[in-house]
Amino acid sequence: MALRAEKKAATRTAIADAATGLFMERGFDRVTVAEVAEAARVSVNTAFNYFPTKEDLFFDRQDEVVARLADAVRGAPDPAAAARALFLGELDRDEPTLGLHPDAPRFWKVVDDSPALQARLRLLGEAAERAVAVALMESGRPEPDAWWAAAILTGVDRALHAHIRRLMLAGEEPAAARAAIRAMAERAFAAAAGAVL
Repeated sequence: MALRAEKKAATRTAIADAATGLFMERGFDRVTVAEVAEAARVSVNTAFNYFPTKEDLFFDRQDEVVARLADAVRGAPDPAAAARALFLGELDRDEPTLGLHPDAPRFWKVVDDSPALQARLRLLGEAAERAVAVALMESGRPEPDAWWAAAILTGVDRALHAHIRRLMLAGEEPAAARAAIRAMAERAFAAAAGAVL
């Protein structure tokens, strides 16, 4: 079973890597799933078994991204502190999904050039907020409070990610962007803490 799971993970990675390379080179809308499958040396059906839509190929880590904040606040006595610790921990270990690397502007250009990817990004934001609200309710917070607390926490997180995007698109060096975003995160989560308690 372990070998089978390993092979499945390797196939998934090969498909995602092939897709990323083609999307970065030619843009999302100019690449077909058939071309991705060919580059990954799998059938089109296999590609769709791993990634049900073309957008899933681009946002291949979307499940992790949607769940990350919800997982951090679930059961936490202080959800704002948990969200802060998550974000700063990602910053410290240079989490790839933060986009603090020189190739990030290429990634965002592909998104900006594709209405389908822009729409998917909005849906991912809504899914993340919903997941945080559910996690807060599971932790005992009343439903109405859970929804507005989730909106605040995901709003801060989204604003921090958006600022990273702006800095990288403006040509900021990753180290300088990291320092600026850390200072912003400290201020933002301190403000959120008072609102979410």
